[in-house]
Amino acid sequence: MLHSGTFEIDTDTLLLRRFRMSDRDDMLRNWIADPAVQHEYGEPIYATPEEADALLRKWTSAYERPDFYRWAVIEKKSGMNIGQIAFCRVYDDCRTAEIEYCIGSSFWGNGYAGTALSAVIKEVFRRTDFQRLEAYHRAENLKSGRVLEKSDMHITDTVERFRRAGEEPEGEICYCIERSA
Repeated sequence: MLHSGTFEIDTDTLLLRRFRMSDRDDMLRNWIADPAVQHEYGEPIYATPEEADALLRKWTSAYERPDFYRWAVIEKKSGMNIGQIAFCRVYDDCRTAEIEYCIGSSFWGNGYAGTALSAVIKEVFRRTDFQRLEAYHRAENLKSGRVLEKSDMHITDTVERFRRAGEEPEGEICYCIERSA
């Protein structure tokens, strides 16, 4: 499979780039220590500089792998790290990846998650040979649901994560987009 790894993506309002150790303070201030943000997409809270540093070391060392895709979401207006977008799962055998994203609550309502999602979809299909990108949200996570509803993705019955586990989505709404011919 043709991978590109995490590459820089520039939009009108956001810069999507690899995480750096210098992102720690913005992450702690804007999203990774916020229970409301982390709960929305099912991730633990990282409340201390030491916890955030350990996570950043893990992510930055993984950039050596061509199949690692994790972008820091940088708001151009402020220059701050306001969230992330990543492929939390990559399935080489069927050229599929599952996308996750989060934006700090102080930045909600600006269209940043949708901008990041659209940019990643477009550029990943341009630079790799992924055939399908997937995402899902818990039914009660209405904010994430609105992002996916407005995106180029469409509702699907299930995603690869559930297929491989032999499970049906229960309380999750699944989305996907396939590469155009």
